[in-house]
Amino acid sequence: MSGTSHPAEIRANTILPARRRPVELRTADGLSLLGELALPPDRDPAAVLVTLHPLPTHGGSSDSHLLRKAAWRLPALADVAVLRFNTRGTASTLGQSQGRFDGGRGERLDVAAAMAFTATLGPRWLLGWSFGADLLLRYGPDPALSGAILLSPPLRTAGTEELQVWAEASTPLLALVPELDDYLRPDHARERFALVDRAEVVGVEGARHLWTGERAVRRVLHEVIARIRPDAVPLPTSWAGAVETAQIPGPGGSG
Repeated sequence: MSGTSHPAEIRANTILPARRRPVELRTADGLSLLGELALPPDRDPAAVLVTLHPLPTHGGSSDSHLLRKAAWRLPALADVAVLRFNTRGTASTLGQSQGRFDGGRGERLDVAAAMAFTATLGPRWLLGWSFGADLLLRYGPDPALSGAILLSPPLRTAGTEELQVWAEASTPLLALVPELDDYLRPDHARERFALVDRAEVVGVEGARHLWTGERAVRRVLHEVIARIRPDAVPLPTSWAGAVETAQIPGPGGSG
C-alpha cells in the first residue's frame, strides 16, 4: 500500500480503501459459493450492489474486470458496498465455488443465496453482466430490490416471458448496451425491452461487449452510481489517500 498527499489518477489497477472480507454463501441445495464483500472503509453502506458475473465457460468470474473495479472503487468513492462471488463451479482469485456450471438453471439458487446474504446490509441493487444479466432477468424480480442493472444483456436464455415478469414488477431496470455489442445492440435492445415500462435502455457509443478500456469502465460506473446514489456523481477520477496497486489479469468473460 502506498500513500500520497496529492491526488493521483485512479487507474485500472488502483485499489481504493475498503473493508474487504471473504464470504461464503450457502445455497438451498447445499453448495458453498466463495466471494468477497467490500464495504465502505469507515461507515455503513448507503446501498449494496450484488453482482452476477459473465459466462464462466468463457472466462467469466468474480474477477471479471468491471466487477473487480466496482469493488475496488465504489466503497470509497460512493459509500456503496459491493458483493462479488463465483457461481457454482466457477473459480477466481477468490476461490472456487462448489458444484458444477448448470447453464443458468441451478444458478437460480446462487442468485437467491446472494440476495439472502445481503438482506440486512442496506438498500440492494442487483447488477448482472452478460450471462449474469440473463440470470438477473430470469431470477431477479424481487420487491425487496431497489433496482436492477444489466450490462451487455445478450437475451439468450432470457426472453419475452422473463421480460413480461419484469413488466409486472415495480423494480426499476436499467440496461447499458454497447453500440458494438456482439449479441444485442441498442436499437434492437430498445425493441426487446419496450414491453417493460420501467426499463431504461442506454446505448453507449463506441463500447463493446467486454467494456474494455478505462473510458468504458468509468462510463459504466458513472451510470450505475447515477441510479444508486445520484448525489455521488460525477465519481472522482483521482484519489489523495492511500491506495494499493493490483496485478491485473485479463478482462474476463465474453458471454
